[in-house]
Amino acid sequence: MDKLISLTKPKTAKRARVILVALFIFGAFLVVNIFRLDFFLYAQYKQKTLDQITTTSALRAERGKIYDSNMQLLADTRTSWRIFVSTREIKKFKSRDGVEYDRIIARGCAEILGLSEETVYRKITNTATLDVTIKKDASEEEYQKILEFTEKNRLSELLLTEAQSSRYYPEGTLAAHVLGFTGSDGQGLYGLEYSYNEILTGTDGYYMYAKDAGGNSLPNQYADYVAATDGASIVTTIDSFVQQALEGELERIRINHDVSNRVTGIVMDTETGAILAMATSSPFDPNDPFVLDSVSEEKLLASGYAEGSEEYKAYKNSLMQIMWSNKAVSEAYEPGSTFKIITVAAALDAGAASINDRFSCTGHLSVGGWRIKCHKTNGHGSGFTLAYGLQMSCNPTMMTLASRLGSDKFYEYVASFGYFEKSGIDLPSEGKTVFHEKDALGATELATASFGQRFKVTVISHLTAIAAVANGGKLVTPYVVDKIISPSGEVISQHEVEIRGEVISEEVASIIAEVLEEGVSGEGGAKNAYVEGYKVAAKTGTSEKFDVLDENGRSYLRIGSTVAFAPVSEGGIAVIIVVDEPQCQVKYGSQVAAPYISSLLSTVLPYLEYESDNEPQTEALKSYVGLSAKDAAGALKELGISYQIIGDGERVLMQAPSEGVVIAKGASTVYLYTEIRDGDTVSVPSLIGLSLAQANKLAINCGLNLSVRGGVREGAEEIYKVTAQDISPAAEVKRGSVILIYVAAEGHND
Repeated sequence: MDKLISLTKPKTAKRARVILVALFIFGAFLVVNIFRLDFFLYAQYKQKTLDQITTTSALRAERGKIYDSNMQLLADTRTSWRIFVSTREIKKFKSRDGVEYDRIIARGCAEILGLSEETVYRKITNTATLDVTIKKDASEEEYQKILEFTEKNRLSELLLTEAQSSRYYPEGTLAAHVLGFTGSDGQGLYGLEYSYNEILTGTDGYYMYAKDAGGNSLPNQYADYVAATDGASIVTTIDSFVQQALEGELERIRINHDVSNRVTGIVMDTETGAILAMATSSPFDPNDPFVLDSVSEEKLLASGYAEGSEEYKAYKNSLMQIMWSNKAVSEAYEPGSTFKIITVAAALDAGAASINDRFSCTGHLSVGGWRIKCHKTNGHGSGFTLAYGLQMSCNPTMMTLASRLGSDKFYEYVASFGYFEKSGIDLPSEGKTVFHEKDALGATELATASFGQRFKVTVISHLTAIAAVANGGKLVTPYVVDKIISPSGEVISQHEVEIRGEVISEEVASIIAEVLEEGVSGEGGAKNAYVEGYKVAAKTGTSEKFDVLDENGRSYLRIGSTVAFAPVSEGGIAVIIVVDEPQCQVKYGSQVAAPYISSLLSTVLPYLEYESDNEPQTEALKSYVGLSAKDAAGALKELGISYQIIGDGERVLMQAPSEGVVIAKGASTVYLYTEIRDGDTVSVPSLIGLSLAQANKLAINCGLNLSVRGGVREGAEEIYKVTAQDISPAAEVKRGSVILIYVAAEGHND
């Protein structure tokens, strides 16, 4: 026995030592890990614990506003309301009180929010989530009714509301392509909303609070609050009045001339590059950007694709992408004869020609084995000056100038006018010029380029180049945002005019401006851009589209355009209108664009307070309703406006035209109705194709007034033909109503 004990003692001792060592190692391991957790990983595990017991509520920063140049609001953020329920609280209260709160809530919300009661009931009962949204964008009116319903039925812990922000454009479609729009997450997707998204967005804050496993709030030491920083606002150069005037003209062009690929235009300050207006027909509604405009919708319906088919969806998506595209910035086009301004400017500035050099035109010029035609196929004759060649848009004259310059010099001037770079405008998705490589600019390419064909430029880059001629040779950077202001209204930054270079001399710029103005006020090709009382320089153009050819390989689609700047003798505005694929019979820029340039300038120049050389020949009518017929007649007589009293009453009950309508003095009649009776309507005659003199006579005989748009000069009524009227023939209107007509002088096909 003693022997057995003596044998087990060493084994026991050994075992004890092993156990002690193991315990020591384990203890050391625990100590090291406790030390590591307490000192090195404390913050990490504390955060994990807090993450499990805390709830964070985002505090959304309000997106900055967008204003026009007169601080008229163009984009804002408005509050809508999320209506939701706490399903856990509904179950708890239902079990406690024995009341079917889910049914009460479903019935009340359905009635207030215009939803199905059964749909709401299933939504809030057949779910495992704790928070169920009933409506995510309830209006203020619906929100107030929900609050009343909640208070009346004591549902404040069950039926909940949450304020949320959504983007709102108070002027609807105005300047849609400039402003762009935001997505459902509030991020800018197009236009200024996209390019200035970071500035407009601001920084979200948050409120963090803790709850225990039972859902009870923990002490405030676990709460945290970080305030949101609202986004800055931007003040644009857009003038809403000018923008509306431009958009109105573009829509009339689209309708009057059946334009299939949209119309676009820009109004720019020539001295600074500020964009006063920029538009493309037809504008979409940024409040609902995923709904097609009426023109695109018609194209979709006419496609023949079955609704819901893959082809239908793909075509609808492509139409939507086109609808959103800012044509003035993103798309390139062949500028045609409006580019001749650049060719002449380069030749004069380089000393390759003088404005009084003589040229000849037989209707074509042979270059590089090609017979290249002039738009006037029987030619402009011989011995005429360069000034005349520019005013009459003679192609052989331009080809001769380009030949004198040579390919290298011509290329250098095209580059110096900024065509090979982006304009730098602060809008997204700016397109690029598509031009010949320098070593590929042979004789034929040089000849066609001299009159604006077989290359493409963007509308914004072309107008920027034209503005350089208007302002004495300085190439400015166009821009849309003038100021960035803080939420409290302080100016954070202000745009400074950026001059990219002096592209031609001031003397050359002055000569070209004078020549172009004489072409408008005289018998040049741009005379349809004439505006009474102002010196307007303009150039028309019509280019062929070579992207799409007929079965014989010929181009058949056209782009008609006009560029203009005014007043010529001082800093002013430059304007461009580009009409892409007019489907009417006459597609020339002198017909489909120039008269609308005239109409736009006649509206905008007085508004911008540029001084006119003449006394105004128009009058905005006041209201004569309520006056005695005698007093109303006396007031009109004093203004030099013809009138006619209809009825035997003593007081004016109605007038036509109505208050605010602008009429021409000496050529309009105001009808004063002292009795309202049947039979006072007249049928609108067809005026299209008539001379202005004939249209005036017919309108007077019918008891109607005309509002004439286009470059009409007094005493030349016979040479102007009516190209469009805003009220369809045979329509019944009140006697004295105003028919808006557009007229153009014929005989210049450019």
